[in-house]
Amino acid sequence: MLLSKEKLASARRLSQGCPFARSINGRPISRWTTGTASPQAKRAANVRARVAGITPNLTGGDVYVVEPKPLEEGVEKHIISIFVADEPGLINRVAGVFARRGANIESLAVGLTVDKALFTVVVAGKAATVANLIKQLSKLVKVRYVEDITTTDRIERELLLLKLRVAPGPARAEVLQLAQIFRARIVDVGDNTLSLSVTGDPGKLTAMLKVMAKFGVVEMARTGRICLRRGEALLERTASMPEEPLGSGAGGAASGARAPAPTGERTADVYMVDEDAPGVWDVDNVLEPTYAQGQVSPDFKPYTLNIEVQDVPGVLNQVTMVFARRGYNVQSLVVGPSEREGMSRIVMVVPGGAKAPDGTSGISPLLKQLSKLVFVQTITDLTDVPFVNRELMMVKVRCSASQRGELRDLATIFRGSIVDVSAQSVTIEMLGKEDKMKAFTDLLEPYGIMEIARTGRVAMARDSGVNSDFLEKMSMGRVI
Repeated sequence: MLLSKEKLASARRLSQGCPFARSINGRPISRWTTGTASPQAKRAANVRARVAGITPNLTGGDVYVVEPKPLEEGVEKHIISIFVADEPGLINRVAGVFARRGANIESLAVGLTVDKALFTVVVAGKAATVANLIKQLSKLVKVRYVEDITTTDRIERELLLLKLRVAPGPARAEVLQLAQIFRARIVDVGDNTLSLSVTGDPGKLTAMLKVMAKFGVVEMARTGRICLRRGEALLERTASMPEEPLGSGAGGAASGARAPAPTGERTADVYMVDEDAPGVWDVDNVLEPTYAQGQVSPDFKPYTLNIEVQDVPGVLNQVTMVFARRGYNVQSLVVGPSEREGMSRIVMVVPGGAKAPDGTSGISPLLKQLSKLVFVQTITDLTDVPFVNRELMMVKVRCSASQRGELRDLATIFRGSIVDVSAQSVTIEMLGKEDKMKAFTDLLEPYGIMEIARTGRVAMARDSGVNSDFLEKMSMGRVI
C-alpha cells in the first residue's frame, strides 16, 4: 500500500511538469489553474513558437527578418514635388529650407529641361513639419508650385547603377541570369567587375541589391525617385501660386505645356557679385537642353562630380553652398544612398572654366573647398576619365486610342517602356544618355507632351577604360 501511494505521488509530480497533461483521472491539477494566461495569449505564444521553428534567426518584425530601423512614432516618409524656374543657386536655397529645419533629405532628383526644373524630394518627418516645409518652399521666388504627392495615385521610378566584383566564371554567369530576371542592363565589363543599370520602384531595387550583395558591391550610385500621377491627372500648383499662360512643346521639366515665367535680372545667387566680372554665372545653361559640349562656350565645360558624404541632416546644403557662394549653377543633382551604410552619394553636373591659369582643372579650387567639409568623405572628378552615365526620364504624352500603336512603336525603337495608359494619355519610361532623351522628346512634340520628370545624370567610372567621348572624336584611327 505504501509503495502504491509513492507511485501515485510520483506520477502527479511528473504530470504537473508536463505541459500537455492537465488532469489525472479527470481531476484538474491546481498548478495549471493558478496564474494561467488567456486563450488569446496562448494562441499567440503557439504562433510565435511555430514561426521560430521555421525561421530560427527571427529577431522581430514579421516572418521575414526586418533589418531597417523603424521610424519614430508619428514620423512618415513624404514625397514632395517642387517645380521651379532655373536660376543659379536655386538648388542651394531649396536644400537650405530643409537644412534649417533639421529635415534629412533621404533622396533627391533634379532634372533640368531648358529653363525649368522639377525637384522630387523624399523626406521623413511628421505631418506638421512637412506642412511647414511646403509653406516655406512656396515662398521662394522662383518656385512655381510645391505639392506633397505622398497619398496620390502615382508612378514611381528610380535608377540604380551597380558595380559588382565578379570574376569571369560561374559567378559572372549567375549575375547575368539574375540581371535578366530584374531586367537590368550591362553597361560596362571589366576584368573583375560588372556594372549594371536597372530601373524600377524602390521595392524592386532593394530586392535586387539584396540578391546581388553576395557577389560584393564595389560601388553604387542611386537616384532619388521621380513621380508622375497616373492617368491624365497632372501635378497641381498650390492655390497661392499664380496661374501662367499655357504654351506648347517640351520645354518644362515638370510640365511642358506651361510657358516659362520671366526670370528678370539674373544674379549669381543670394550672394551679390560684380555684374561686370565674367565668370560661371554668365553661363545660363550649359545643358540646353542636353549635356552636349558643342553648345557650351569654349571657355567653359560641364564637370561631372561624384561626392560621397555622411548621411546627416544639412550635408546637402553645405555642399551646394560651396557652389552657390561662387556663382556656380548646378545643372543636375542626384542624391541617393551609397554602398556603405550611413553614407550617401551625390552626383552633380556644374559648369566651370575649361582650364585654370596654372593648367590644372578649372574647378580645382572648388574641389579643395569641398574637401574641407567635415561630412565629405571622397570627391571624384569624372570629367576627364572614362565613365558611364545614365539618366531616367518619364514623359506623359497626349494619345488617343488610334495613336497608341504609333507611340508603342516609338518607345520600342528607343528601348523605352510604357508604364501607364489612360483614355487620352500614355506615360513612357526612358533610360539612356541626354542626347537620346532629346531625340525622343522631339519626336513626341507633335502628339503633345503633358509632363516630363527626369532624374538628372548618375555616373560611375568605367573599369574597362573605354572612353566613349574620345572614340567619338576618332576617325580612321586619328583624333579629330
